[in-house]
Amino acid sequence: MPVISFANSKGGSGKTTSALLLASALAETRPTTIIDADPRHPITTWAEKTGRPETLSVVTNTSEKTILDEIEEAAGRDPFVIIDLEGTASRLMSYAISQSDLVIVPLKEQQQDAQAALDVIQEIHRDMKALRRRIPYSVLFTQSRAAVKSRTARHISAQFRNNDQIDTFDTEIHERDAFAAMFSMGGTVAGMDPKQVNGIDKALANIEAFRAEVVAKLRAIRNGETGRAA
Repeated sequence: MPVISFANSKGGSGKTTSALLLASALAETRPTTIIDADPRHPITTWAEKTGRPETLSVVTNTSEKTILDEIEEAAGRDPFVIIDLEGTASRLMSYAISQSDLVIVPLKEQQQDAQAALDVIQEIHRDMKALRRRIPYSVLFTQSRAAVKSRTARHISAQFRNNDQIDTFDTEIHERDAFAAMFSMGGTVAGMDPKQVNGIDKALANIEAFRAEVVAKLRAIRNGETGRAA
């Protein structure tokens, strides 16, 4: 069963939000587990509120010593396993990457995020060399503006999108009230009241585009289509 890790060695990259959005979307059709390996345990806190789908299980990681067993158990139970990793380079991150079918590297269109993303990509390549196997990965821009982008944002985006060696999602996770509201209100975007949260329709369309592209990448990986995530 596919194991998908979200990794960036810099905090505040949109990692937890994008991981929860994907897990919630996948859980609409198939049982899904999300492993909360962020020491702050933001997804565990979210799960304690009302509105968590019954088909979405949350496992709270306790240490690097347990992560491999947690991944193995979840993968043996559910069709999809999502891992929200801590915002720092660590042995735990390396362990999770080694078990992943796809690593998503989220980042904001900022130079510090871009450098941290490149550091994670280097770590993935070190793990590939150690394991002697390919670990597909793809860069995901998060908290981006849906309309006009700044010159800096366009420049950073182009650095990745124009690099033939780095696979990058066409979909971007936009900055939307509904995504922030998940953590304060609980539940998923699909279950929100339009009278309380603005822009739900656009948020749902953004989530669906992300889910569909992830599924397409997993199918391509399964079929041996390497793309640029090598």
